[in-house]
Amino acid sequence: MDTLLSVSIALLAGLMMTRLFKPFKLPSVTAYLIAGVLVGPYCLGALGIGGLGFTTGEAVSQLSLVSEVALGFIAFSIGNEFRVDELKRTGHQALVIGILQAVAATALVDLALLGVHLLMPDKLTVPQLLTLGAIATATAPAATLMVVRQYKADGPLTRLLLPIVALDDAVGLVVFAVSFGIAKTLVSGQVDMVSILLNPLIEIACSLALGAVMGALLTWLEKLFNSNTNRLNLTIAFVFLTASLSMLDFHIGPVHIQFSSLLVCMMLGTVFCNTCALSHDLMERADKWTSPLFALFFVISGAELELNVFADVAIVVIGLVYILFRSLGKYFGALGSAKLTHCQPAICKYLGITLLPQAGVALGMCATAMQLGAEGALIRNITLFAVLIYELIGPVLTRQALQAAGEIKPMPDHVKNRREHKLNAVSGKKK
Repeated sequence: MDTLLSVSIALLAGLMMTRLFKPFKLPSVTAYLIAGVLVGPYCLGALGIGGLGFTTGEAVSQLSLVSEVALGFIAFSIGNEFRVDELKRTGHQALVIGILQAVAATALVDLALLGVHLLMPDKLTVPQLLTLGAIATATAPAATLMVVRQYKADGPLTRLLLPIVALDDAVGLVVFAVSFGIAKTLVSGQVDMVSILLNPLIEIACSLALGAVMGALLTWLEKLFNSNTNRLNLTIAFVFLTASLSMLDFHIGPVHIQFSSLLVCMMLGTVFCNTCALSHDLMERADKWTSPLFALFFVISGAELELNVFADVAIVVIGLVYILFRSLGKYFGALGSAKLTHCQPAICKYLGITLLPQAGVALGMCATAMQLGAEGALIRNITLFAVLIYELIGPVLTRQALQAAGEIKPMPDHVKNRREHKLNAVSGKKK
């Protein structure tokens, strides 16, 4: 009962927070995250009143299944942006920018943290800085997609942004595997080329293959139904099924077979949108169904943020260096690569700002970094600190960048007048 009550209060708190923040014109994502912090273990949860909030971190982690499902639908939605006709126009630009901006972020963070290491060798080791540099590649697709949806952003920047955010996951997996493999070698003294080079490539290949098979199967099964309601139900069931299959984890000899749930569900969406004639209509219907799920996902994400990371001055200093130089790497990496691929001036100017949000993928990487033992704890705390800052500020900056690029249009006057007329009519009936 307490869990169900906490979920309902969390969702209501998120919705009420969007109303409270509406005069400030903040994205709903930010409101949901702040609501999550308020109902989390460090605010209302600290009162210890069951159902009022999440009293412990374990209570929040019990809802990890909600986050997994939500990320599956987020990845599925982004995969639907990879339509062949659009990729013919922007595919090469997305590929080049996706790789170069991620590498630039890693390089700048590595160099900056190397300077911190030379100044404070007892606070930050070389394996730690290499791992943090790799984590810097990750961008949060969830926050970006939510901002795009809320404001119905559309234009060259938006159409290029979503594929880049999707590619960022694949690039991040490779960079992290190589950097973390080197870090583990420095800690243990044992070189494992299978972990460094082979496993990440196998993970990407297996993820894309599984997603492609599930996408083709979904398109074939859609033909068995004539009702759009049943087709929608089938689509939702397949996202659930694909997300669950992506959790498989096993070994074949020395090779570790695992999947990236984001890549698997993105590939599911990509194959589905390019092979099913009804995909556009079904996606519009699915978006309405998933809206409360996404809201709950961000509230839970806010509740997971650990505020006690501010208690350690060293973590704050290293975290600020990480945030600053990752932001510079993302911005100038995107700027340089966008100019290299002859993108429009607005894309060159604003794309890097939209790539700042960071959350789920980075947290997954820092969970892997705990394999370093005692050194992994610092990596986790710095990543949590950065995620806290990025998730609260990133969506706001993304909205401002899309607005400055002219891809968020103000609501037309006739729509405003029609809504006000309906509200006034309802108020008049109540009286």
